[in-house]
Amino acid sequence: MASLSHAPPSHYNASWASLKHHPVPTWFCDAKFGIYFHWGPYSVPAYDNEWYSRNMYIEGSNAHTHHLKTYGSLDSFGYKDFIPMFTADKLDVEAWVDLFQNAGAKFAGPVAEHADGFAMWDSKVNSFNAASMGPKQDIVRLFERAIRQTDMKFIATLHHMWLWAWYPTWDKTVDASNPEHSDLYGPLVEPDEFDNPWSDDAFNDTFVAKIKEVIDGYQPDLLWFDARMDRVSERHRQDFAVYYYNRALEWGREVGITYKNKDMGWGSAILDVERGRMSSLQPYAWLTDDSVCWRSWAHLHEPEYKSSKRLLDSLVDIVSKNGNLLLNIPPRADGTISDEVQTLLLDMGKWLAINGEAIYGTRPWTVYGEGPTKVSEGHFSEKDNELMHAQDIRYTTKGDVLYAIVMGVPYETIRLHSLTQDALNGRTIQRIQLLGSDEPIQFQQDREGVNIVPPQTKPSDIALAFKLEFDQRKL
Repeated sequence: MASLSHAPPSHYNASWASLKHHPVPTWFCDAKFGIYFHWGPYSVPAYDNEWYSRNMYIEGSNAHTHHLKTYGSLDSFGYKDFIPMFTADKLDVEAWVDLFQNAGAKFAGPVAEHADGFAMWDSKVNSFNAASMGPKQDIVRLFERAIRQTDMKFIATLHHMWLWAWYPTWDKTVDASNPEHSDLYGPLVEPDEFDNPWSDDAFNDTFVAKIKEVIDGYQPDLLWFDARMDRVSERHRQDFAVYYYNRALEWGREVGITYKNKDMGWGSAILDVERGRMSSLQPYAWLTDDSVCWRSWAHLHEPEYKSSKRLLDSLVDIVSKNGNLLLNIPPRADGTISDEVQTLLLDMGKWLAINGEAIYGTRPWTVYGEGPTKVSEGHFSEKDNELMHAQDIRYTTKGDVLYAIVMGVPYETIRLHSLTQDALNGRTIQRIQLLGSDEPIQFQQDREGVNIVPPQTKPSDIALAFKLEFDQRKL
């Protein structure tokens, strides 16, 4: 975990021993919910998933079959040829940022470069970039400026460690082998190198150079990294981290780095779980990245969206366990966001407008919650998790207040089994309030827990948040 110390060092050295003293930003611990977006040339075919750029070159894959049928042979129409079709001609940056705010997000930003090798900023390192091609606009700059006009923090996500052998640069029958396009397709490597645990120093140098461009050009509050960063040398990983942390000291700004698996030294950055959660309360701040779509991170012509209930279940469960949720949305290539996705985000915003007090700025209680619904843990475990119900309770705290979030609409007595006299240190509940309602809440406290009479008012059909206030003794 990244350090929770409130006093960062005056300078960092390029070692895990030094980097582990970097504190988790206070804003991150308070924010809880962010939004980012997979948006690039892969949004044009809108088929298969965001790995279309790689899969289209793999004989026998669905993307390969679709590509040959729809666009023709890979020597005449390769991935690079989607770039002019990635127009973003209907992009309304302010409307996107307003949507993120109305969804309740506290941090937001773009995928700066996906595994496909196309940079979304005005890059001097990568000639294949959105400022020069496709939209012919610096997308990262547009969103950085708009987001900084709000109370949201600005983030950039980077996935370009995957570029090593992402494309068949060794195959002379496809366009990816043309060295003129190596900024997009990556260096010439052998066909089995995709599973090689190490990339070479030249690739690693370029990997870091791109990161430093984003750091210096856009000063993000959070740099998010995808998995497989451990294929980049330890020296290079320490290099960009120490550069970022020391630059942030110069800016006078709290920043963070996220990572997956064991890609960074323990304590030097914030651990991220992809499409999954933790099954229990963690003693460190952590992150989940997930998508509104079950099948893809990028726009599809035939998407399969999650429900707003599932998204909010996930958010509340994650927050109760000391985590944050970074939710991905999949815009279309022209810069529009589907009505279905907008509705999902606005549903989250409506719930947070009522119940955000129990989410933002909170910290975990001694237990995360209770109830019959079990949560699977780890990467890609979200599909194993069931929706929660009124018998499932999640707890958060803020100062001397405890919040009990009932994960459904209760029609029978709500029993808070965890609120025993011992767990509450003998404190007496003075008042219980239902957020979003003025209805007086009837309750009974005994040594073994608390009973709440189900309210007549139902501010939400997804989850109800109760605010518990106590006498003056410490919680």
